[in-house]
Amino acid sequence: MPNLRDIRRRIRSVQNTQQITKAMKMVAAAKLRRSQERMFAARPYANKMLEVLNSLASRAQQSVHPLLEVRPEERVLVVVVTADRGLCGAFNTNIQRHASRFLRDLAQDGKEVTLACIGRKGREFFRRREFTIAQSWVGIFNKIRYEDASEMAEYLSGLYTEKRADAIYLIYNEFKSVIAQRIVTEKLLPIPRLTFDEPTVMEDYLYEPSERELFETLLPRHVAFQVYRSVLESAAAEHGARMTAMESATNNARDMIDRLTLYANRVRQAAITKEIIEVVSGAQALG
Repeated sequence: MPNLRDIRRRIRSVQNTQQITKAMKMVAAAKLRRSQERMFAARPYANKMLEVLNSLASRAQQSVHPLLEVRPEERVLVVVVTADRGLCGAFNTNIQRHASRFLRDLAQDGKEVTLACIGRKGREFFRRREFTIAQSWVGIFNKIRYEDASEMAEYLSGLYTEKRADAIYLIYNEFKSVIAQRIVTEKLLPIPRLTFDEPTVMEDYLYEPSERELFETLLPRHVAFQVYRSVLESAAAEHGARMTAMESATNNARDMIDRLTLYANRVRQAAITKEIIEVVSGAQALG
C-alpha cells in the first residue's frame, strides 16, 4: 500500500496536469473564435465562386482551359489535410483512417495513387505506410495565409495541367460545431460539371473579356480559395476538437484528484487509528 507522502505527491502531479489541460482548453477556445470568424467569412465567397464557375463551366468547351479538361482517372492525387500537433482527441486518427480507406479503394480499382499532405501529423502517418508522398506542407497552421494556399494550389494545378495527375481530390475536416466535425472528400480538379435533377432555367452569359481570359483569371483563384477554405475549416475543427479533448482531460483530472484525496484520507485515518491502538496497547501492557 502506498504511503501518504506518495499519494500526496501524486495528487500534486495530477493538479499540475490539470492546470496545463485547463490552460490549453482556454488557448484552444481563443484560437477557435478567431478561426471561426475567418472560416465563416470565407464560406460564402467560396460557395458563390464555385456556383458561378460550375455554371460557366457547364457551357464552356473543355478546351477553353486545361483545368476543365476531363480525362480518364488513371493517375490520382489525393491531398489530405491534418493538424501539425496532437492532443486533439481523435481528430487526426479519424481523417487518417478515412484517407487510408479512400487511397486503398483507388489502388484496388487500378489507379496510380499519389499523396500530398498538409499538416505534420498526416505526413508522419503516411510516411510509415506504403503510400507515395509527392509533396507535403507543414507549419502553415501557425499563421494561415492565402498566399500559402495560392502556392499550394499553383503546385497542384501544375500537376494537373502537365498531366501528371488526371484527378485531384481533397480530404479535410469540415467544422460543424465545437464537438462535431465532418470528414469531406471532394474533387478539386477537374471542376465538376453541373448536373440537374429536374429542368432548370440556366442563365446565359456574354463574356467580357473573352471566355478563355475569364477562365484564366477565375480558375486558378478558385483552386487557391478552395485549398485556403479547406485549411481554415480544418483549423477550426482542430481547435474545437482540442478544446473538447482538454475539457474532458480537465474533468478526468478533477475526478482523479477527488479519488486520490479520498484514498489519502482513508490512509491517514488508518495510520491514526493504528497509532491510537499502539498507544492503548502500550498503556495496557504497562498497567
